[in-house]
Formats: sequence, structure tokens, C-alpha cells
Amino acid sequence: MSAGSADASGERAVAAGRDIGNVSTGDFVTQIARATVLPAEAFGSGPCDSKVLHLPDRTAQFVGRERELRLLDEAFDAPGGVVVHAVHGLGGIGKSTLAAHWAAGRAADYNPVWWITAESPAELDAGLAALGRALRPALVGVLAEEAFRECAIQWLSSNDGWLLVLDNVSDAADIEPLLARAPDGRFLITTRRGAASWRRIAALLDLDVLRPAEAVELFTSIYGEPAEGLEELCAELGCLPLAVDQAAAYCREAGVTPRTYLDLLARHPYDIHALTAEGGDAQRTVARVWQVTLERLADTPLAVVILGVISWWASEGIPRSYLDGITDNPLQVTEGLRRLAAYSMIRLHGDATISVHRLVQAVARASHPELTDELRDASARVLYAARGGGVWGDAARQWATHVEALVSGTPAESDTEDLTVLLLEAAVCLARAQPKRSEALCARAVSFVGRNPGTRGEVVLQSLQAAATVCTTQGDLVRARRLTEEHLALAEREFGDDHPYAFAARSLLITTWRGLDRAVAKSLASETLEHAVRALGHEHTMTARIRMQSDELTAGARDLAAVKARLAEATRTLGADSTYAAAYRIQYFLALMTAKDYEGALVQVEKLVDWNRSALGGVDPFTVRLRCQHVQLLVHVGEREWARTLLPELISDCRESMGDTPEGKAYIVALAELMDAISE
Repeated sequence: MSAGSADASGERAVAAGRDIGNVSTGDFVTQIARATVLPAEAFGSGPCDSKVLHLPDRTAQFVGRERELRLLDEAFDAPGGVVVHAVHGLGGIGKSTLAAHWAAGRAADYNPVWWITAESPAELDAGLAALGRALRPALVGVLAEEAFRECAIQWLSSNDGWLLVLDNVSDAADIEPLLARAPDGRFLITTRRGAASWRRIAALLDLDVLRPAEAVELFTSIYGEPAEGLEELCAELGCLPLAVDQAAAYCREAGVTPRTYLDLLARHPYDIHALTAEGGDAQRTVARVWQVTLERLADTPLAVVILGVISWWASEGIPRSYLDGITDNPLQVTEGLRRLAAYSMIRLHGDATISVHRLVQAVARASHPELTDELRDASARVLYAARGGGVWGDAARQWATHVEALVSGTPAESDTEDLTVLLLEAAVCLARAQPKRSEALCARAVSFVGRNPGTRGEVVLQSLQAAATVCTTQGDLVRARRLTEEHLALAEREFGDDHPYAFAARSLLITTWRGLDRAVAKSLASETLEHAVRALGHEHTMTARIRMQSDELTAGARDLAAVKARLAEATRTLGADSTYAAAYRIQYFLALMTAKDYEGALVQVEKLVDWNRSALGGVDPFTVRLRCQHVQLLVHVGEREWARTLLPELISDCRESMGDTPEGKAYIVALAELMDAISE
């Protein structure tokens, strides 16, 4: 027998060559290989005697949020059973920071106060197991993770007075089993998922960006001192807390100013939003936070396409109707919008408009550089299809604002003929209310035409027409005349003397001459009208348009019967809602004033104000002038109380519409004097 070996024989014999543990022989044996004696308190489920606190250190630079903190206080101070409150909002908007700050302030009121990152079921389980270890430290090294998780849940279900913060919950279904088993506690949840995901589960607190002053305060607290350009940078970052925090830390560490950061942001948007200072969490940058969300939306490809398209437009006031033509299936559009809203990437304002944070737009534009041209072109096509029939009014200006945003994000060297057409139409839409913006768009379009001699004729014509219109609205009639004459010559070459477009060009020239020399305009209008009747016929809309111009320039244009007859004809020929019929209504109003039929004039001016509000908007300069005439006429006929009611809003709109122009100042002074006169 070799060393270390043993042998045994016989019934229930035992042999051991070396050490041997417990040995039992017999018919009924219970074997225990190892036994550990546990303290009695390890099995208890009573209140926690020692303070158990686990919160992230995210509150050092906390600013503002007084309203939200107050609402959380009110919600959690409610007596009774379970309180479940969810803080909802865009990634980076400060949900976690708000939750951590509030929970730290209430640490004396609850025990335990425990923070769990709950983005996935696995993370939730790990956080509960960690709570179990903190509650039962004597069992560390003894129980498995699953047992600690169950230990924590059993303790929560048997006690109250505790606060659990579940951070960044992706799916409400992940935490519903926990909520069901802990009916007497307090849960504070942060989530990007919208209200529909939390119905019947939690009350929702919708978190918005910081106020501008709060964003500046946050940046300064990190950067260390006030700096030039700080307000501009915070505005460019949309007052998003994570972006402001990220920018301030980077500026401080890199030794650069907010203005330098702004310049870097303009040239390298995605790279800048992906950067963090040394020691920062690379997963908590603006680009990374939203990239995770976009990855979750990959199973709804149209959602990503929609975000890519609208990222080129203005961030507010995007009509949902613009997206009708993005696919043949309207349900897919609705589903794409629903999912984007569910993850807080956009906001839906009823069934009318969409808004999206400007930094979401910046990251969406820059995150896939290989698709930049494709998405920008798709955005332009959608806008082109969405343009309305008119060029005046709020809807037209709203559309032009989105074109303007698209252009601002496109280098001039990338302009195309199709984009230039959008530019020109937008310039005309803005010409009345926003002349400087209109001029900038028009100048860019004209520059494109000048750089590209092969531009097709209709684009060149449109650029000349738009430039002339802008010049006319700004009062630069000499330049407008030169452009309209050039426009007419090109129109005649392209289409011939008898084409409607040539007559449209002549009509524009008449309008320009009217401001320069009324006699020349009258002669030109008379000649053009005769030509239009021969070439197009008496009933043609272009003939009617030129007839209207001729009538306006005729000395007897305010003859009441004649104007009334022309209004009826214009309504029949051009339509009651046409701008030309509206022009005849103005003539009719002036004719009534000339005839001193003030009651009839009051009826007409009220109709004109209503029509112009609908067609042009309440603060369009022409609408404001009509409203001024309306108020003055009210006073004249003795309706002083009505006039007094209308004047405050009218004075405010006049300031917005005409600003510091000589005309605007004159109107404001006159209206203020009228207000004083009727208030005595």
C-alpha cells in the first residue's frame, strides 16, 4: 500500500488515507459539508437602524429649478401609500441632476435613500442587490447576487419611510414588478420616455431647459469667471444643462473663451458635442447621450429619416403637414413622430406643429457626415413640396423661416438651382415683414446666378423678380426699376411678348414706376392693358390684374359707382379671396371715404382688416395701416370706447411691425395722441 492510501472492508466501513471531514454511516444520514453560523439580525426585516445613503455626486453645480423642486416636495409630502413620480425630458436636460439634488436635500427625511441606474433590467437587478448588501452587510460573501436582490425587495415591501431613485428608466415595464411588490415606499424616476409610457404608473414632471440667466450661472460656476460671449454661447447651446456643463468644463481645461468654443462648434459640431474634459464621463456627452437614443430608434427607420430632415429647419413651429409627402404611407409618418416624441427627441404640439431642440438638430445633422448631402437635399425637396400658393401671410413667412434655416446650414458653394428657387420664394415671402432677412436671401440667390452663367432661364427670371420686389418693398425704386426692366427684357426673350409671364413682368414694372413717376406708370398701364386685352382676352386674370393697376392710376378711380362695379367684376373674375379683389375693396373703401359715407366705410374697413389679418397676418405693415384707419374711423363716428379697447394692442403691433422707421414713429405718435384724446 503506498503512502497516503487507505483501504477498508466490511459493512459501513470507512477508510481515509489523509484528512477526512465529517463521516456518518447508517441508514438515515443528513450530510452538511460546511456550516456557517449567521447572526440573528441577518434574518430581520425591521426598520433600518443605521443611515443608508447612496447618491451620485451631481449637485455641485446645480442651479435654478425652484418650481420643479417645489413640485417634487409637494408630491412626496403627500400622505398614504406609494408615491411614484417620474421626471421626464430630453437626454441632457438635467433630469438626473435634479433628482440627485432633491434627494440629497431630503436625506434626513428618508432611510434608506438609494440611487439605482435602471436603464436596463440587468442594471436594476444589480442596483437592488447592492441595496441588499447595504441593508444586510453581515451576509456579504455568503449570499449570491440574486439572493441579495430578493432580500432588498422583501425589505422594501415590509417597510416604509424609504426613497428609491430609479435613474434613466428606458421602459416602464422593467420596473412594474418592483412597484407592485413595494406598496408603501417613495419612488423617484428619471426617464426620457414620454407621458404615454407612464400612464397609470407615475405622475409626470416635464423638465425643460434652463432659463438664460440660469445657464449663464451654471457656466460661470464651472468656468470660474464671467467671460465675453457667454450669453451667446448659452443661447447657441439652447440652455441645455449637459451642453452648458460640457462646454464650461472644456473651456476651462483648454483655456479657451466662450467665443472660441462657439467658433469650434460652428466648424466641428459633432466632434465638439462628443468631447469631455479629462476625467469626465465619456458616456455623458451630448453626442453620446443622443446617439444611444438614435440606436434604439433604429427599428423605425423613418423616425431617423424624419429627424434628419427636420434637423435642417427652424427648431420651432414645424407644421406636421410638411411631412405628409415624405412617404406614401401616412401611418409610417405618424409612427415615426410618435417614437421620436416617446424618446423626447421632439415635441408634438397637438396635431399642428413639431419642435426640436437646436442641439438635437446639430447632432443629427453632423452624426452621419456621409449622409449630409442626401439629408439636406431631402429636406429641401420636402420644403419645396410644402410651399403654399401665396407669398404673404403668417403661413408663408413660417415656411420662409424654415427655408432660411436650411440655407444658413448650407455653405454657399453647395447651392444648387433648386435650392436657389427656394431662396427666391422665401425672399419674396419675407419681403413685406422682414426686409433685411429677405434682402440677405435674395442677395445669395443673385450671387449664385452670377457665379453660374449656365443657370436655366426661369431661375434667372425669378431671381430678378425677387430682387425687384425686395427693392420695391424697401423703397429703393431706382434699383427696382432697373431690375424690372432687365426682368421684362429677359421674359420677352424667353417667352415672347404675348406670354402671361411677360405681362406679369410689365405689371411689376408698372408698380415700380408708380412710386417714381405716376404719369409714366399711368401711360405704361394703359398701353399694357390694351396689349393684354388683344393678346390674352378681357377675362384673363393677368388682364384683370393690369386693369386694376390702370384703375388705381386713373384720376376718377374713387368714383363710387365705378369702383363698386370694378370690385364686382374683380370678385367674379379673380375670386373673392384674391389679392386683386382685396385691392379693389381698398379702392371702394377710399371711395366711400371720399363720398363721406363713413358708416359704409366702417363696414368695409372692418372687412379689409379681417381679410388682411387672415391673408397677411396681424402685424404685417399693410394690415397695421388698415387697423390704424379703422381706429381713426371709429373715433370719427363716435365709437370711442371700441377704439379705446383696440388701441393698446395696435400700438404694440405697430412697434413690432414698423419699428424705428420714420413711418412707424409717426404712426405710434399719432396713435398715442389719439389714445390720450379719447381717454380724457
